[in-house]
Amino acid sequence: MATYVQPAVDRRVAPRDSDDVWPRPGVMDWARYLVPLGRALFAAIFLGSVSGLVGGALIGYATQAGVPFPNILVPLAGIVAAVGGLSVLLGFHARAGAWVLIAFLVPVTFMMHAFWTVTDPAMRAMQQANFMKNVALVGAALMIAYWGAGPLSLDLKRLWRLHS
Repeated sequence: MATYVQPAVDRRVAPRDSDDVWPRPGVMDWARYLVPLGRALFAAIFLGSVSGLVGGALIGYATQAGVPFPNILVPLAGIVAAVGGLSVLLGFHARAGAWVLIAFLVPVTFMMHAFWTVTDPAMRAMQQANFMKNVALVGAALMIAYWGAGPLSLDLKRLWRLHS
Protein backbone atom coordinates (compact mmCIF):
# COMPACT_ATOMS: atom_id res chain seq x y z
CA MET A 1 0.00 0.00 0.00
CA ALA A 2 1.48 3.33 -1.08
CA THR A 3 1.48 6.21 1.37
CA TYR A 4 0.95 9.79 0.26
CA VAL A 5 3.49 12.25 1.65
CA GLN A 6 2.67 15.91 1.33
CA PRO A 7 5.62 17.83 -0.15
CA ALA A 8 7.21 20.41 2.11
CA VAL A 9 6.55 24.01 1.16
CA ASP A 10 8.76 26.84 2.30
CA ARG A 11 6.11 29.32 3.47
CA ARG A 12 8.66 32.14 3.54
CA VAL A 13 8.88 31.92 -0.24
CA ALA A 14 5.41 30.82 -1.33
CA PRO A 15 2.14 32.08 0.18
CA ARG A 16 -0.38 29.62 1.63
CA ASP A 17 -2.41 29.13 -1.54
CA SER A 18 0.59 28.19 -3.69
CA ASP A 19 0.87 24.66 -2.32
CA ASP A 20 -1.95 23.33 -4.45
CA VAL A 21 -1.90 19.82 -2.96
CA TRP A 22 -5.37 19.55 -1.45
CA PRO A 23 -7.14 17.36 -2.15
CA ARG A 24 -4.56 14.62 -2.52
CA PRO A 25 -3.70 13.91 -6.17
CA GLY A 26 -6.23 11.55 -7.69
CA VAL A 27 -8.67 11.94 -4.80
CA MET A 28 -11.59 14.28 -5.38
CA ASP A 29 -9.82 16.14 -8.20
CA TRP A 30 -13.22 17.55 -9.15
CA ALA A 31 -13.41 19.44 -5.81
CA ARG A 32 -10.91 22.04 -7.01
CA TYR A 33 -13.66 23.39 -9.31
CA LEU A 34 -15.78 24.26 -6.29
CA VAL A 35 -13.39 27.07 -5.33
CA PRO A 36 -13.77 29.20 -8.49
CA LEU A 37 -17.50 28.47 -8.41
CA GLY A 38 -17.59 29.76 -4.84
CA ARG A 39 -15.58 32.83 -5.81
CA ALA A 40 -18.00 33.51 -8.69
CA LEU A 41 -21.07 33.15 -6.49
CA PHE A 42 -19.52 35.40 -3.84
CA ALA A 43 -18.46 38.05 -6.37
CA ALA A 44 -21.85 38.02 -8.14
CA ILE A 45 -23.56 40.09 -5.44
CA PHE A 46 -20.96 42.84 -5.75
CA LEU A 47 -20.71 42.83 -9.54
CA GLY A 48 -24.51 42.77 -9.81
CA SER A 49 -24.77 45.98 -7.79
CA VAL A 50 -22.24 47.96 -9.83
CA SER A 51 -24.68 49.33 -12.44
CA GLY A 52 -27.09 50.65 -9.79
CA LEU A 53 -24.27 52.24 -7.84
CA VAL A 54 -22.24 53.74 -10.69
CA GLY A 55 -25.35 54.62 -12.70
CA GLY A 56 -26.74 56.58 -9.78
CA ALA A 57 -29.98 54.62 -9.36
CA LEU A 58 -29.24 54.11 -5.66
CA ILE A 59 -28.33 57.71 -4.84
CA GLY A 60 -31.87 58.50 -3.69
CA TYR A 61 -31.94 55.47 -1.42
CA ALA A 62 -28.57 56.44 0.06
CA THR A 63 -29.79 60.02 0.57
CA GLN A 64 -32.86 58.72 2.42
CA ALA A 65 -30.60 56.54 4.61
CA GLY A 66 -28.55 59.61 5.59
CA VAL A 67 -25.36 58.82 3.67
CA PRO A 68 -23.20 61.97 3.44
CA PHE A 69 -22.23 63.14 -0.05
CA PRO A 70 -24.31 60.44 -1.80
CA ASN A 71 -23.61 61.86 -5.28
CA ILE A 72 -19.92 61.08 -4.72
CA LEU A 73 -19.94 58.09 -2.35
CA VAL A 74 -22.50 55.96 -4.18
CA PRO A 75 -20.65 55.91 -7.54
CA LEU A 76 -17.38 55.48 -5.63
CA ALA A 77 -18.92 52.48 -3.86
CA GLY A 78 -19.75 51.06 -7.29
CA ILE A 79 -16.13 51.34 -8.39
CA VAL A 80 -14.95 49.72 -5.14
CA ALA A 81 -17.49 46.88 -5.55
CA ALA A 82 -16.35 46.35 -9.15
CA VAL A 83 -12.64 46.28 -8.30
CA GLY A 84 -13.06 43.99 -5.30
CA GLY A 85 -15.58 41.74 -7.03
CA LEU A 86 -13.45 41.28 -10.14
CA SER A 87 -10.35 40.65 -8.05
CA VAL A 88 -12.06 37.83 -6.13
CA LEU A 89 -13.85 36.45 -9.21
CA LEU A 90 -10.65 36.13 -11.22
CA GLY A 91 -8.52 35.19 -8.25
CA PHE A 92 -6.15 38.04 -9.08
CA HIS A 93 -4.76 39.60 -5.88
CA ALA A 94 -7.81 38.04 -4.23
CA ARG A 95 -6.61 38.75 -0.70
CA ALA A 96 -6.37 42.47 -1.43
CA GLY A 97 -9.71 42.32 -3.26
CA ALA A 98 -11.31 40.73 -0.21
CA TRP A 99 -10.02 43.56 2.01
CA VAL A 100 -11.41 46.09 -0.48
CA LEU A 101 -14.81 44.39 -0.22
CA ILE A 102 -14.62 44.40 3.58
CA ALA A 103 -13.86 48.13 3.50
CA PHE A 104 -16.94 48.51 1.27
CA LEU A 105 -19.24 46.23 3.32
CA VAL A 106 -18.66 47.52 6.83
CA PRO A 107 -19.84 51.13 6.34
CA VAL A 108 -22.57 50.10 3.88
CA THR A 109 -23.93 47.54 6.34
CA PHE A 110 -24.21 50.01 9.21
CA MET A 111 -25.42 52.98 7.11
CA MET A 112 -27.88 51.26 4.78
CA HIS A 113 -29.23 48.43 6.93
CA ALA A 114 -29.61 49.99 10.39
CA PHE A 115 -32.58 47.78 11.27
CA TRP A 116 -32.50 48.89 14.91
CA THR A 117 -33.79 52.33 13.84
CA VAL A 118 -36.76 51.01 11.83
CA THR A 119 -40.20 50.94 13.48
CA ASP A 120 -42.25 49.13 10.82
CA PRO A 121 -41.96 45.39 11.64
CA ALA A 122 -41.87 44.19 8.01
CA MET A 123 -39.27 46.78 6.99
CA ARG A 124 -37.28 46.06 10.15
CA ALA A 125 -37.19 42.34 9.32
CA MET A 126 -36.06 43.09 5.75
CA GLN A 127 -33.29 45.41 6.94
CA GLN A 128 -32.20 42.90 9.59
CA ALA A 129 -31.99 40.16 6.93
CA ASN A 130 -29.88 42.44 4.72
CA PHE A 131 -27.68 43.36 7.68
CA MET A 132 -27.06 39.69 8.52
CA LYS A 133 -26.43 38.87 4.83
CA ASN A 134 -23.72 41.53 4.79
CA VAL A 135 -22.24 40.18 8.02
CA ALA A 136 -22.02 36.75 6.34
CA LEU A 137 -20.38 38.36 3.30
CA VAL A 138 -17.79 39.98 5.58
CA GLY A 139 -17.14 36.54 7.06
CA ALA A 140 -16.60 35.04 3.61
CA ALA A 141 -14.35 37.94 2.62
CA LEU A 142 -12.28 37.41 5.77
CA MET A 143 -11.76 33.77 4.76
CA ILE A 144 -10.63 34.85 1.29
CA ALA A 145 -8.36 37.47 2.86
CA TYR A 146 -6.70 34.71 4.88
CA TRP A 147 -6.68 31.71 2.51
CA GLY A 148 -6.41 33.53 -0.81
CA ALA A 149 -7.96 32.62 -4.13
CA GLY A 150 -7.20 28.91 -3.99
CA PRO A 151 -6.81 26.60 -6.97
CA LEU A 152 -7.64 27.64 -10.51
CA SER A 153 -6.86 31.30 -9.98
CA LEU A 154 -4.70 33.92 -11.64
CA ASP A 155 -2.84 34.34 -8.32
CA LEU A 156 -1.82 30.69 -8.34
CA LYS A 157 -0.66 30.83 -11.98
CA ARG A 158 1.39 33.94 -11.20
CA LEU A 159 2.97 32.33 -8.13
CA TRP A 160 3.97 29.18 -10.00
CA ARG A 161 5.59 31.29 -12.74
CA LEU A 162 7.51 33.30 -10.15
CA HIS A 163 8.80 30.22 -8.30
CA SER A 164 9.64 28.00 -11.24
